[in-house]
Amino acid sequence: MKTKVLLLLLALALAGCVTARVEEQRSTNTGIKTEEALVILGRASYNDRETEVSFTDCLASALGGGESPVTLVDQEEFKDSLYPWFEPRTAPASSDELKDLFQQPGVAEQIQESKVRYLAWIDGDTITTDRGGSLSCTISPLGGGCFGMSYWEEDASYEASIWDLENLTTAGAISADANGTSYLAGLVIPIPILARPGNAACQALASQLRSFLTDS
Repeated sequence: MKTKVLLLLLALALAGCVTARVEEQRSTNTGIKTEEALVILGRASYNDRETEVSFTDCLASALGGGESPVTLVDQEEFKDSLYPWFEPRTAPASSDELKDLFQQPGVAEQIQESKVRYLAWIDGDTITTDRGGSLSCTISPLGGGCFGMSYWEEDASYEASIWDLENLTTAGAISADANGTSYLAGLVIPIPILARPGNAACQALASQLRSFLTDS
């Protein structure tokens, strides 16, 4: 019983803390109608700097639910409709390259057929910026356990560049940054206390993006 109390107190004392910040830059008025849709595309550079699919999935889940859901088109469906422009060797690697893509013959017509009004190009990732502490685990004939504490700090930094596909122009950009420290504490049983800055950045960006699209 005493051990459980100590573990609970330790978990409360080390609860992961996350701070988040959102900034918006608007180039034009926006407004999405019921019959119009948004597609979310993550940067795909096909290396370790690729924006995580889990992050774009999180955005899609957050925007597609709630009291004012946004109609979404699956990114793979959208890419297929614009074949072959999103194949690995021809896909745009940045938001700036989208403008060049839009000028290719036939692309504008294919976009109009998709009924997608806005495109949110997501660029960014979550990285570990620091780690430390010490945690050791032992096993013996009399039993075993883990003792000590380790921590790691993460920074989640993402930007959504929003394009109006009706006019093939940029409508603005939203950036979300979140950082937090997670812990792994050991008092016989290892206990993870996770900050999840990536999830905090996702929720903050989704909320601001919804407002960006629905408020003129």
